[in-house]
Amino acid sequence: MTIIFSTVAKNKTSAKAKSEPEVKPGSVEFYFDKFAAAHQDPANIVIHIIFIPLLLFSLFGLLWAIPFPYIKFLGQYNADFNWSSFLLAFSIYYYLKLSPVLSYFMLFIMLAYCYIITLLLQWQKAGGPPLGALCGLIFVISCTALYGGYKKEGKKLSFEYRYKNILVAPLFLVHLVVKRFKMKY
Repeated sequence: MTIIFSTVAKNKTSAKAKSEPEVKPGSVEFYFDKFAAAHQDPANIVIHIIFIPLLLFSLFGLLWAIPFPYIKFLGQYNADFNWSSFLLAFSIYYYLKLSPVLSYFMLFIMLAYCYIITLLLQWQKAGGPPLGALCGLIFVISCTALYGGYKKEGKKLSFEYRYKNILVAPLFLVHLVVKRFKMKY
């Protein structure tokens, strides 16, 4: 696992040695470099691979569980909208600006999350646990694990990148999969 994250950092250092232009701030490569440089501990890498997708899923579920007001002009489509729809739209817009190819992969992943959440809602109606409680538990476990990983790593990110990492981390994981299949992003 260490090889996966450190390969990004090593490729950039060898690229600098060949006098290629510096990665410009705000680009997807810039955020990936920052993310890879801050995550070198093998245990932290495994923690991130497991708990970043779970954290994103739990955020969708928590927002889905918040009641959405009835808006008359939506008519019959009012049931199709909820607060996680806004998170989906905002994050896909952000990803689209960073990398169109990766944003499509993230869209499919988020739509799969939405499908799983609808299954959990059906389970809730059949007597299962409430969606909010289940996603809240996943959120707390994920945040605790990620915090432990950051403590183990011992590196501090700046305030700006700490919050951008919430959006960049899932995209980084998708980037690793896409890169594994030698696709351009």
